[in-house]
Amino acid sequence: MSIPALLDHVVIAGPDLAELVDWFAERTGVVAAPGGAHPTGTANALVALTVNDRRGPQYLELIGPDPGRVQAELPSTFGIDRLDAPRVQAYAVHPADIDETVAGARARGFDPGEVWELSRRTPSGELLEWRLTGTSAERLDVPFLIDWGATPQPGLGSLPAIELLAFVREEADPGRVAAALAALDLGDGAAETVPASRSGYRLELLRADGKRVVL
Repeated sequence: MSIPALLDHVVIAGPDLAELVDWFAERTGVVAAPGGAHPTGTANALVALTVNDRRGPQYLELIGPDPGRVQAELPSTFGIDRLDAPRVQAYAVHPADIDETVAGARARGFDPGEVWELSRRTPSGELLEWRLTGTSAERLDVPFLIDWGATPQPGLGSLPAIELLAFVREEADPGRVAAALAALDLGDGAAETVPASRSGYRLELLRADGKRVVL
């Protein structure tokens, strides 16, 4: 089993959120719960992850363009504007101190981006606020950092759930990823990098009927 020790959530993105939710449900039998809209022009739906018979706090975020956004163009968050189909695009980890981790990474030669604030409201109107590092579409091969502060982590909420079996990074250029991860100094907190002919993430889930699903 390969699951990052500091995993917060895995991001599956697509060019249409409703179609993404349907796509995920067809493959897993789980219908993601509506999350909310972001100021970035995106909206999400969520599924809790069960790891070693323990539910949460890890979760899956299905993210796509907010149907109610004003702008016509697709948002660039997680490279959504470059996608023509759903794809496992990124993941977040929760270090003990996000500011210290960013400063240390920069000192070791890798800049994970500025720490900025983001928020959204749940369907019930609750305001969720968090801090995270920006995610460049050019460096989705390494995790972004997140700090929920006083906000309850969404994976602990009342969500549909599915079991997580493994999450790894398949990489045609493992050295580039290894250098960034070494600078972040996350230890086993980051996803294992597996040499492969193509670059991308492999997410393995277990359906309620016992079937494995690889996304």
